[in-house]
Amino acid sequence: MNFRDSLQIEIRFRDLDAFGHVNNAVYLSYIEMGRAHYWKEVFGIKDYSKVDFILAHVSIDYRSPGYMGETLLVYSKISKLGTKSFDFQYEIRESKTGRLIAEASTTQVMFDYAANRSKPIPTEMREKILTFEGKSTDKKTITERKKTTDESRQCL
Repeated sequence: MNFRDSLQIEIRFRDLDAFGHVNNAVYLSYIEMGRAHYWKEVFGIKDYSKVDFILAHVSIDYRSPGYMGETLLVYSKISKLGTKSFDFQYEIRESKTGRLIAEASTTQVMFDYAANRSKPIPTEMREKILTFEGKSTDKKTITERKKTTDESRQCL
């Protein structure tokens, strides 16, 4: 998979469990850091109170352990854009060897906190994501993608 964003993370002692490798729960923090880095790169956001999405789903597949002294690279990309939701995909790799540590995905839902309900992804946001990911941003392509995604994601 082609990733345009990555974040380097040095494994800290506090990340380890009794077996000397990164605890499974810590990978949630790693992908959260990757997601925040992506958002900052694409949108320039520094005030996360302005981020108007919620995390709806997380899936992590652990491939090999991470150890103290290793540096990890968290690769992030938005892989799907729906009407109100979008999916991130992640790969976490050891930086020197490229060893795959974990693969993950998350689903985020745009959320109107004042109305306490989901809301559509703004067109400007959609266009910035598509541009960053190297996909076409012409109106026809965006509409076609939106229609296809809407049909496959009726539940949101």
